[in-house]
Amino acid sequence: MADTPGGSPKDWTESQVSSWLRSIKVKDHYIEKIYKEEVDGEILLTLDEDFLKSKIDMKSGPAHLILQKRDELLRSLQKCEEKKKMHSGKKAAVEQKSSHKSVQDLSRTSENHSEQVHLSHQGLLEERQVAQPKSLRTSKEDCKPRPFDQDDTDFIYEKHRVLRPESGAFNLISPCHEFKSFAVAAGLDRTRLQAKFAKEVLKFATGCMNIRTNGTIHFGVMDSKEDAGYVHGEIIGIPVQEKDIYVDALDYIERCFSSDKEHLRQCVRPPRFIEVMDLVNTEKSYVVEVDIVPSLKIVKNKVYAVRLPNFKESTNKIEYEKEAILRRVGSKTEPVSDVGDFYQRIRDRDAQRDEAEKNQFLRAPGTCQDLGRKLTMLMTSGKKFIEKEKWFILVTNKFSPEDLCHIEWLLNMKIFCVFDFDPDSKKSGLCSKYLQHHTANMHFLQSYRMPSGMDIKEFSDFLHLFEQTSWIFCNGRTDFKGNETPCDEMTWIKTKITLLRESVSLICKQILPKGAFQVIFLLTSPVDKPLLHTFYEFFTDMEGHEDIICISESETNFQKWQSFAEGSCGTAVVNNSSVVGMKMCHVNATLQHVQPVKACVSKSLPVFVKGTCLLETQVEEQMYCLEILTVDHCDETSKDFIDEEKANIESQFYHGGRVTWLNFWLADHKYVGEVIERDAYEETSKFLKNALKYNADQTPVIVINIYHHPGSGGSTVARQVLWKYRKELRCAVVKPSYSAGVVAQHAVQLREHTEKDPQSCLPVLLLIEDSNKEYLDDLRNELEVAINTKQIQYETLCFILLSCRRSNDPEKRCKESPLQNVSVTHKLSAEEKRKFAGKRQVLQEQYDPDFILTFVLMSNEFNVDYVQQFVEHLLQDIDRSSVVTRLIHYVALLNTYVQNSFISQSHCEALLALHIHLERFRQHLFEKSLSEQAKLVFLHLRDDKTHIESIRIIHPLVAKEILQQLLGPQQTHCSLAFDLLHENVLFEHRFGKADYLSFLRQLFLTRSKISKGDKYDSSFSPLIDHVREKEKSPDKAIELLKEAFHQFDDDPFFAQQLARLHYTYEKFEEARYWAETAAKQLPNNSYILDTKGQVYRKWFQAKCKAIENKPKTAENTANAVETALKALECFQECERAANKEMDKMNSYGFFAEVEVGCSLLKLISSLQVFANKGNGHSECMKYLVTDYIPEEVKDAWEPFHDQMKKLNKSMQDALEWISEDLSYFQTDVSSDEVEIPESPEEKISLTWLAKKSSEYGKYFSEAYSSAFLQHGQPIHQANLTPFQKRMLIYYLGGGNITSVLSKLTDQSNKVCLLEDILSLYPSNALKANFGQRDIVNYITTQISLNCLSPQNKKIAPLKDLQALCHQFPTDKRKCLPGALFLLTLLFWPEDNDTNHEKERKYEIVQSAVEHLEKGYKTKMKDIPQRQRRIYTHFFLGNGNGLDKFVHKRKVQRVTKWSSVSEKRMKWLSGEAWKMPEITNMMKQVSGWTEDGKLYLEGPQKKKFSILPLYIPSVPHSNENITFYLGFTLRGPVAYNISVKK
Repeated sequence: MADTPGGSPKDWTESQVSSWLRSIKVKDHYIEKIYKEEVDGEILLTLDEDFLKSKIDMKSGPAHLILQKRDELLRSLQKCEEKKKMHSGKKAAVEQKSSHKSVQDLSRTSENHSEQVHLSHQGLLEERQVAQPKSLRTSKEDCKPRPFDQDDTDFIYEKHRVLRPESGAFNLISPCHEFKSFAVAAGLDRTRLQAKFAKEVLKFATGCMNIRTNGTIHFGVMDSKEDAGYVHGEIIGIPVQEKDIYVDALDYIERCFSSDKEHLRQCVRPPRFIEVMDLVNTEKSYVVEVDIVPSLKIVKNKVYAVRLPNFKESTNKIEYEKEAILRRVGSKTEPVSDVGDFYQRIRDRDAQRDEAEKNQFLRAPGTCQDLGRKLTMLMTSGKKFIEKEKWFILVTNKFSPEDLCHIEWLLNMKIFCVFDFDPDSKKSGLCSKYLQHHTANMHFLQSYRMPSGMDIKEFSDFLHLFEQTSWIFCNGRTDFKGNETPCDEMTWIKTKITLLRESVSLICKQILPKGAFQVIFLLTSPVDKPLLHTFYEFFTDMEGHEDIICISESETNFQKWQSFAEGSCGTAVVNNSSVVGMKMCHVNATLQHVQPVKACVSKSLPVFVKGTCLLETQVEEQMYCLEILTVDHCDETSKDFIDEEKANIESQFYHGGRVTWLNFWLADHKYVGEVIERDAYEETSKFLKNALKYNADQTPVIVINIYHHPGSGGSTVARQVLWKYRKELRCAVVKPSYSAGVVAQHAVQLREHTEKDPQSCLPVLLLIEDSNKEYLDDLRNELEVAINTKQIQYETLCFILLSCRRSNDPEKRCKESPLQNVSVTHKLSAEEKRKFAGKRQVLQEQYDPDFILTFVLMSNEFNVDYVQQFVEHLLQDIDRSSVVTRLIHYVALLNTYVQNSFISQSHCEALLALHIHLERFRQHLFEKSLSEQAKLVFLHLRDDKTHIESIRIIHPLVAKEILQQLLGPQQTHCSLAFDLLHENVLFEHRFGKADYLSFLRQLFLTRSKISKGDKYDSSFSPLIDHVREKEKSPDKAIELLKEAFHQFDDDPFFAQQLARLHYTYEKFEEARYWAETAAKQLPNNSYILDTKGQVYRKWFQAKCKAIENKPKTAENTANAVETALKALECFQECERAANKEMDKMNSYGFFAEVEVGCSLLKLISSLQVFANKGNGHSECMKYLVTDYIPEEVKDAWEPFHDQMKKLNKSMQDALEWISEDLSYFQTDVSSDEVEIPESPEEKISLTWLAKKSSEYGKYFSEAYSSAFLQHGQPIHQANLTPFQKRMLIYYLGGGNITSVLSKLTDQSNKVCLLEDILSLYPSNALKANFGQRDIVNYITTQISLNCLSPQNKKIAPLKDLQALCHQFPTDKRKCLPGALFLLTLLFWPEDNDTNHEKERKYEIVQSAVEHLEKGYKTKMKDIPQRQRRIYTHFFLGNGNGLDKFVHKRKVQRVTKWSSVSEKRMKWLSGEAWKMPEITNMMKQVSGWTEDGKLYLEGPQKKKFSILPLYIPSVPHSNENITFYLGFTLRGPVAYNISVKK
């Protein structure tokens, strides 16, 4: 125990706990984990085995050791204390006893598993502390006694609170008190217990009556004389099995008094049983109290003598003492020594009593409190209005019907959750009334148990906590069919109290920050224990009372709550934060005056027939992912609020805050000047007007894009458009982070709200901000599917998606698609300059220029020199060493490199070490703590959803300039990032941790992408790029990432970046270490396995470069070959992992395998032994594809021979995979062919595949390919084996279906090349022994040649190709997708076929389609279809035989449009299909629709369902139709569906 830290274990720090654990020989890795979980001394005392096992992953042995040693330590400390206290007085005895109690409780807690708290990973330790609330509380709180001689059923005591000391007679009316622990006696049998109780009561009563004083005797309260170790007056309580034992004990009056018995009956009140509340144990106990009231009219001129009863054990019966006259002397009852004198003074005592009784009723009338002012001050935190963004938590019980008529004030508040103790609330209480006006989610306490593996944001989203009020039924729900019945108090404490603790702890410590919410206890009916427990939990978890208010009309209801609450926070505090005696109707009227919006206001939406309709609040709340803009938006704002806040609202906007609807409203109503309309506003409005004009070619969903420079006002333009059109269209903003499916559902609901006919509704204008293209596509697709399901006419405009996205080159995006895109930049047009100059003049007359900073910068077009001078001037006198400057620097770093980043105010307060005692001064104190410079550049934000406050710098360009100018001579971006990483106060701060860590991760990991609106595509995050390139410190970039890796608990994605960074600088050993570190943690992540492969690939390239100019031998290349093979192994591992990942498509491994394979073949063929052009290459081929091993490489390459011989096969498999993937999915004309690729697949084009296939073929055919090409004609067929021919076909570009078809898209004529490829196949293909893949490639080559040269003599007849297909496996499951695809093409019936032939062909086609569909589903995994659109290779044309197949590129060459989006619109609207060139080329087929499905006319035996490529174009009714047919690897698809006239 030498290493045991000093002091009380309760006060130990985390380090001291670690030292103690080492001293008891706990293993280091356990100590480290415990240290990381921040276990200090206080938490150590509460640990149990469950925590150690589940959270520290500790085995039972060490867990048992820790708990045993801890308890031993506590016992030894206790003994030391006892020895010390032997020499000290009464006070020490008291402390020793409470310490002993604490130790006992702790030992018991660690063994007791029945009430273990379910712990979420975040709130673990705090909750464990709360779980034993009283065991560690050694200080004893004072409390008041029950009001004298009053029947108060609601009064309670709390265990271990302390009553004022026993007292003697003071003024005869104020009662004197006597305490009896009665701990032993309470357990006696009836006879003994009654004798003991009667003796104490009658002794005390006689003493009181004889001196004419009121008095109360308390049983179950400690008297320090007889209860050494307890505080004098400490409430303990006694168990009471039968109350009548105590009541009947007073029958002893008749036996103990010889006369005046009826006086005793009148003056001694029956026993009262006051419950004792114990926050730890659930056994019921009471304090039994008897009041003595000697009224003068009863006791006048009397002296009372008593014979006290005693139970004699020897005789086993009751005996009575000698009669005695007793009196109260001080705090004791004693026999009267001078009886004569006592009798003589009767008159004096009676006179005193008479005087006291008269004075009792002569008190001055109480002054009336101003409850109205008190209520408003408490609810507004001293401000003029209740804060709009503040959340309220309501704790309440049963409401009376009268009170329910006055809850408008509640309906108007932002209620986060309600802890409702009324089981009938949903049927007839507050909940039922609330649901008439709002939406709420019904929960129970157990709903707040956070599942393991879920973070706090996911949990909040899961319960919709910030969207709709959470109604928590705390004691059952009578209308609920599940098992949630109400229970009595004691059962509730046993079963629900742990759940209550968890719920309150989760809300106060993880979901809502201190200061963001207020708790209101609304006591509308008698108070039960569970409600008191709820107060205690909130009080402890909120660390104080500041944001807790109590409202109670009834004094009686309040009293029980008060007697309990006073123990936690004292009488004055309870009184100051409670409003008692105010009727609910008065509360209602008073609070409506201080609410910023009027109560129960009606909102309206425009309707199709040009009127308006009502939008009820609960309907609006059901569409929680939309911020709906109503016709009368903001009209509900109270005039007082506007007068008070209008200047703040305006200056906040011009300082750089985001525009609010109130800004537009104030401008419209002339309270402030108008908001400038930029040119982009006019352009967007013009697009909208054009879209709203009827157009037969209109699509139901259109997209308008606003691209804007960051901070240039794009969002303001978009919101101005919505504001302008709110009376003509239904307008809403899509809130971030909701799935496209949910948004579409709510958007459809908004469109159809109160409209009769879905065909006749106003379009919905949806603003989507900062979403990627994929999300927009998803949303459009979901809306189109919904429109289709609703059977809305195709040309009806239903939704307009206004997408507002940042871009570093908005003008370029605008040029790409001028009919769909609008740009907003920092540059101002001449007209805009005029508007800005005028507005600036007006604003500068009203506000100090510092308060409209962003507007001033904007009117100067964010000119670089202007921003530089502005920041230089700003930072002139800044204190560079202050913590506030450090904060500015951190925020600037984040804002420069991470878009939309911020730091929560809670984090800032932690960094500035602000200790805020009074919540109402929080904002004031925070702003006061900032320097003048910080006040100017910080913009205060509030989260739209959670209303959590945060800060960022007013503009990204200002942030960038501040970052530069604030750096000291020794400082760099790198050193600043190091400091930020080590700022543990920020890193460990619990509140808002998820956002903060997310921004930090982005700072180090997220690369910039042009497709996301950045200036360039980067290899690493912009910060890392800056450090390695601008600061020219690659080593520092590495150190920085290493530090981040450790700080983020060895996160594998940081290790992956480190691997990439190391191989960029050719530090391959380290790169391998980091790649393996990442792969060890995530062995099945295909992207990390790809990085591991890339390490070896780059290493291989470096090794090849090192021997580039040397003669190559097996010996000097062995090392490079080994590395290449290792790379191939990694990429194959990556491919296997990628195929198992169902939700993403990672094809990097396949591409990389081919690249490395080609480089390895190049190296092998450059070896001296294989370099000879004549027989060298055939030697090389023999080595690679047969068992032959040349002597020159036999020993040096001995470990690699097996892998080398598999090289041909593995490369061919990878090329086939890529070919198949590209034949399924290429960007289609009907999709948005994005100007900027967003995925790796789109970057890899068909030309890459053709080039690499050819390169692969070249290495395996070089010995004879040169001869073939030089002669321009086939060399003698007999000279070549089938393998050699196949490789030569690969070399010529005919090795796979995609490479062959890509010849049709080339500008140059590929006829000769296709003829050469065909010449390598046997002249009589039908008799040749073909493999399935060879047949597919051969037939595809034939079809392609026919497309380019229809009359070519080398083309085989269709019948021969059909006959060749009979060589495909009869079991269609074994057919390649390419083979099935060719079956659908070649066996498509001709017009001149007989009915029998047609039917036979349809059977073949339908069978092939059935298996194609299955293959497609496997290939698609769980990836949304619209993210990988199926590609159409051919259309059915008007010709016969092979001429009936029209390749897609031929169709596209006919259509020349200015932009991709225009092209897309022409195809989707059907305009393109009407062009004469297309109608002449394509064959129209007939069919019909039935219940939304499309069928082809023709097949008789089995209906042939055809997939419509564009679902919204399918008619909703059952119609006869015509359409064009396309052929894909999923089966035939229908284009341009038209109803037959």
